[in-house]
Amino acid sequence: MVLKLYAVCDGPPSLSVRQALAKLELPFELVEVDYCTGAHMTSEYALMNPQKEIPVLDDDGFYLSESNAILQYLCDKYRPGTPLYPVDSKIRAIINHRLCFNLSTYYANISAYTMAPIFFDYERSPLGLKKVHMAMDVFETYLERLGTSYAAANHVTIADFPLINSTMTLEAIDFDISKYKRINKWYNDFKQNYPDLWKISEEAMKIIQHFAANPPDLSGLNHPIHPIRKVKK
Repeated sequence: MVLKLYAVCDGPPSLSVRQALAKLELPFELVEVDYCTGAHMTSEYALMNPQKEIPVLDDDGFYLSESNAILQYLCDKYRPGTPLYPVDSKIRAIINHRLCFNLSTYYANISAYTMAPIFFDYERSPLGLKKVHMAMDVFETYLERLGTSYAAANHVTIADFPLINSTMTLEAIDFDISKYKRINKWYNDFKQNYPDLWKISEEAMKIIQHFAANPPDLSGLNHPIHPIRKVKK
């Protein structure tokens, strides 16, 4: 059975898994989840992922959510020993750290500033901007101290994909990252060296930019946490 990935077209976690699948040359069926209509909030979707989050991988009835876990699983099951997720314990530890750092800090702070105000009733604030710069300062320091070409090694790994897609959302809102010299170089090197993988991010960036200019109507979403923006009819 071909792998199925339930994903959205513009969400960084979904994009990261798609990039891993592409780099690992694993065939898969992309099942687009209609976020705007709340397709992920249904009881049927909850059978695959009780968290009702996106993406979800379906490997012949084995359902796996959390993009970091999916990235690790794909490498370990289908391409063990791949340079994307080497077996060397120290390199793998750094990769795992970067994945955790992105989830807990980098993407968490950046998406709250870039993505949340596009889709929900949030405003970009000085505090939100401060958190973005704090996260970027830390990532800049990690790149400087490790001294590698990519986030966790001198070659691309699964750690790069989530960090690239988090950074992409900054570009989508015309946020200038040039002051972060190492981040800027790493980000643009990825674009140049992996154009096929970057195309996945670039197409999503255009969608994000469209939504930024034309905020979607999520009044039917009934999200349990995020406040829905009132839409004038």
